[in-house]
Amino acid sequence: MIVIVLSACPPGLRGYLTRWLLEISAGVFVGKVSKKVRLLLWEACVTMVGNGRAILVHQAKNEQGLGFLVHGHHWEPIDMDGIRLMLRPDLGARAGSTTPQFTPPTQALGWSKASRRRKFG
Repeated sequence: MIVIVLSACPPGLRGYLTRWLLEISAGVFVGKVSKKVRLLLWEACVTMVGNGRAILVHQAKNEQGLGFLVHGHHWEPIDMDGIRLMLRPDLGARAGSTTPQFTPPTQALGWSKASRRRKFG
């Protein structure tokens, strides 16, 4: 079984994929095809997507049970001790900012006794 997710793609690519897959939501295609057809569909996605983005998730014989291919995303797949993960780039470091990427959320004051103690204590 495969899942292809497209965003900002031309309508022709969506029509092309509906020959083999079902479009269950806008830009989300699912189906069961052979490995050869999967690779041909992925090649078509890469050539036809233009400036858009495409992700393909497929069944694989590994610890996770799945594999994925990415095209046009700023998130990239990496191998971490045999497990494929998506590396999310540090946007603050990319822009040259010196602010930390993670800032803890401020505690919202609620109606409980504990929140009142935090507020006055």
